[in-house]
Amino acid sequence: MLMFASDPIDFADKSAGYRALEKQLHALLHGERDFIANCANAAALLWQTLPDLNWAGFYRLVGNELVLGPFQGKPACVRIALGKGVCGSAAATRKTVLVPDVHQFSGHIACDAASRSEIVVPLVKNGQLLGLLDLDSPKLNRFDAADQAGLEKLAAVLMASLE
Repeated sequence: MLMFASDPIDFADKSAGYRALEKQLHALLHGERDFIANCANAAALLWQTLPDLNWAGFYRLVGNELVLGPFQGKPACVRIALGKGVCGSAAATRKTVLVPDVHQFSGHIACDAASRSEIVVPLVKNGQLLGLLDLDSPKLNRFDAADQAGLEKLAAVLMASLE
């Protein structure tokens, strides 16, 4: 059985890099509908592909809190209240939160002291929040508008895989 194999992606041109990553994610998720399995593979792909990350993963909305899902990186906070920290803020607003410097974000929850910047993308399906994609970096200002646009498209690919 041949496992998924991805070609290296050059992110010198972020838009082109994210387009290539989107194609890889489509191929990786093709034919699978399970949310946890697809999040696990997506986290692994992002971890292996995107430069300068120290955490890549997902939180699931369970009741009124976020619960740790599949991820790559150091152990993380298991439960986050809605409205708390970067993840809780993204969940409460259902909008992507891009934080150039986590030390400047009021209420930031430091699961890994090495994290300096973060981006969190809500995962919404048919108007319902299912969870979040969360990426952390040890570099200040690691994420920008091109990352946000690319990651939001990847989140849409993940949500479409559940149809």
